[in-house]
Amino acid sequence: QVRLVESGGGLAQAGGSLRLSCAASGSIFRIVAMGWYRQAPGKQRELVATIAETGSTNYADSVKGRFTISRDNAKNTVLLQMNSLKPEDTGVYYCNGDITRWGVRADYWGQGTQVTVSS
Repeated sequence: QVRLVESGGGLAQAGGSLRLSCAASGSIFRIVAMGWYRQAPGKQRELVATIAETGSTNYADSVKGRFTISRDNAKNTVLLQMNSLKPEDTGVYYCNGDITRWGVRADYWGQGTQVTVSS
């Protein structure tokens, strides 16, 4: 079984910073990519940023230049540094892992962590 456990959410003022962390554990053979998605109230879940095992990154246009995703392959951990936060960054942030185990590749999700940005 694979578990993704997020931490680091909370409340921040506009212009402030938060850092999210996600650790993957379990019988993992390979982590192809990890990423962060978010869901605001009444809206669909959307991609925030992803990072491949090669280190290649992808960001939503709305966070480019403000958020930085990084990864520690040895620890199966992904971080999301969020700077210059805006009220529209508010939502539940979910960690995602594109993971191969026992020859099967699948998506795994964390339980989510709340980020609230006040104006």
